[in-house]
Amino acid sequence: MRIGELAERAGVSTRSLRYYEQQGLLTARRAGNGYREYDESDVRLVAEIRTLLAAGFTLDDARPFVECLRAGHDTGGSCPQSIAVYQRKLAEIDTEIRALIRRRADMAGQLARACPGCALPGKTARKADNDDRADQRDLRRAGTPRRHTGTGRLLGGVVPALPDDLTDP
Repeated sequence: MRIGELAERAGVSTRSLRYYEQQGLLTARRAGNGYREYDESDVRLVAEIRTLLAAGFTLDDARPFVECLRAGHDTGGSCPQSIAVYQRKLAEIDTEIRALIRRRADMAGQLARACPGCALPGKTARKADNDDRADQRDLRRAGTPRRHTGTGRLLGGVVPALPDDLTDP
């Protein structure tokens, strides 16, 4: 298939496909007339790249997943290099979550000091000073025991508990 058909089937622009090729993630064969030609497996590669990009991965992060598919694996995430990228990205997200929880606790404390009678957004009838203490409990500080099982209180228990192996700033 030519580049336009691949772009249509994969739901991307021809410009994106050329960029993926330039970055070494996609390889086009050339017809006698110089047109790029792709096969069915390229649709799957582009779908994998798009899925990873949508999940917050970079094109460099996507490289091991594409190589895994090219090597004949059923999924791009089944190779050791891909798993290492998953683990690194999860660690980065955990760090971002911790930073956001700390920022929220700091902001709740500032609000409680600036406006003692004000309620925090999203909170019910508890007073601001109680909210601040609740925020502090939600934020596990260094030196408190790690929780290895169960879920955290984030998103109604959907997000698993994070081990707190970072020290507070």
